[in-house]
Amino acid sequence: MTITWVAVVVAAVVAILAVGYLVAQQQRRRRLQERFGPEYDRTVRERESRKEAEQELLEREQRHAKLDIRPLPAEARAAYAKKWTEVQERFVDAPGFAVTEADHLVTSVMADRGYPTEGFEQQASDLSVAHGQALEHYREAHEISSRAARREASTEELRQAMVHYRALFEELLEDTTGARRDERAREDAATFRRHEDAAGFDGERREPVDGTGFGRDGRETVGTDARAAISHRDPQRG
Repeated sequence: MTITWVAVVVAAVVAILAVGYLVAQQQRRRRLQERFGPEYDRTVRERESRKEAEQELLEREQRHAKLDIRPLPAEARAAYAKKWTEVQERFVDAPGFAVTEADHLVTSVMADRGYPTEGFEQQASDLSVAHGQALEHYREAHEISSRAARREASTEELRQAMVHYRALFEELLEDTTGARRDERAREDAATFRRHEDAAGFDGERREPVDGTGFGRDGRETVGTDARAAISHRDPQRG
């Protein structure tokens, strides 16, 4: 009888430990999925097993914890914001060059924030811990930028690259994610509409923007409307 009870107790303890392990594993998985976003699924696809992928993500967290990541001072944020505006304005006349500048600008902000910049894959790995949701934008922008260097990217794709770069640039600059980024996009859209109204646009060609100066479909809105306004300007008024 005693042996039977011992066996029952041991079995119960083993069952409790097994359940506890499964619960802990599920909680860890859920936390990693929430933290890394699309990067979690990408890593699982690229590794031989989910366990291996999750171990890599945990190692990324450990590496990130050792980095001296710091916010930018207000003066640096203002300077970078001005540089981005200048790069965006140059897109109309030199889209390929502007995309290259945008890539360098994002890398520069990363360095000033304390991120290592020794290679794209390592950059992406380090960024994924705190900027997992925006990282897919960076990957898309980098892919287009690489093709642009080989003269294989269309102007439309270059517009998309600027949109993608802006998504990560905003997060790195302001150290914000999620709701704040969405709020910033709404603020930028409202500002753009005010600029349209002040310039006398009739609104017929107005498109919703995401704060980059481009429509949500990637088409340029600022440059297009500006050129339209110029083409209809009274020649007597200059």
